Amino acid sequence: MTQTAAHAARGLNPPGALRAAAERALGVAQEKVDRLVTSHNDYFPLYTERGRWHHDKEAWTNWCEGFLGGQMWIFAEVTGDPLWRRRAEHYSLLVEDRKHDRNVHDLGFVFWPTWKRWYDLTGDDSKNDVVVTAGRTMGLRYNPAGRYLRSFLAPDSLFIDIMMNVGIVFHAAQHSGDDALLDIAHQHCRTTRRHLVRGDGSTAHEGIFDLSTGEFLRQSTQQGWRADSSWARGQTWALYGFGTCYALTGERDYLDTAIACADYYLARTGDRLVPPNDWDEPYPHLPYESSAAAIAASGLLQLADLVDDERSARYRGHAFAALDRLCQEDFLASHDPSWQGVLKRASYHESKGLGVDESVMWGDYFFTEALHKILGGPLTAAAGARPTA
Repeated sequence: MTQTAAHAARGLNPPGALRAAAERALGVAQEKVDRLVTSHNDYFPLYTERGRWHHDKEAWTNWCEGFLGGQMWIFAEVTGDPLWRRRAEHYSLLVEDRKHDRNVHDLGFVFWPTWKRWYDLTGDDSKNDVVVTAGRTMGLRYNPAGRYLRSFLAPDSLFIDIMMNVGIVFHAAQHSGDDALLDIAHQHCRTTRRHLVRGDGSTAHEGIFDLSTGEFLRQSTQQGWRADSSWARGQTWALYGFGTCYALTGERDYLDTAIACADYYLARTGDRLVPPNDWDEPYPHLPYESSAAAIAASGLLQLADLVDDERSARYRGHAFAALDRLCQEDFLASHDPSWQGVLKRASYHESKGLGVDESVMWGDYFFTEALHKILGGPLTAAAGARPTA
């Protein structure tokens, strides 16, 4: 079955007005990225400052180098333009050395949008070797006492964000036949599910463990309002990440967790469609965090392909509505040539004051990815396959 036929079979075809808006937004994204790479060749931004990518503000951690090349791979597939293909390959090659980077927990973010897309499009084993090497490097972050992949911040720290990166460990294990590495990936997911996903489906940003015994000590947060509150972007990392891990493994517990996280996200976000940075903060600094909405839309589109028809329609409907909202002028920087990002009203790190009410590179990427999905791109992490729910 072709990807287009698969979309039709799943009822994924968007309304005509949304399709037109998505095509227009992808055009805006291409214009913005073209200007960025023309003005700042070989530069990898994280977030804008007053709408401009190039500045000397703090990075906190180096985790965004895959999102620019990832957009280029999408543009190349959508347009067939060889210029975008050359750029996508070039920006992928620029990050290749990071396959050995042991300082971050984000190698999935670096290599899944770039080298994994390259491999999926070509079937070239040499491209897959890079992805597998990066996944093996990620596996070296494993803490056997606590049974988790540690965050970049500290050895006793587990982030919910890592659920969006553990997929590359599964991929490496499955493509190399490494059962020990496969067990590491599963143990990380189970630890995250047990300690960071709460009974109501909400998530904590961080878990802290005793390094000597591996005992879980407490929930914490770096980017949410409080340790016991609900940071919206972390919620979207969970609903998308657990869905991806189910698509890769068929492990039902991961699907159940993705569903719980998605249902909580929908209940808290509701008709506003774009959440704040943290739903529980009583007097939020800003009403919107658009990158969370973009991640949720793409994750819900994936999840809609993995669940029963009733849930599928609900997840798909919310994703369509959210994308339609993000395509409107107060979010899409279509009429402001001085604003260099694609999606406005996002935030990187509110407590540190980094990239607040700006464009962020992951927001632009996941927005582009979601638009691509509704226009005929891959549905799930498993190249459009639908494991049995």
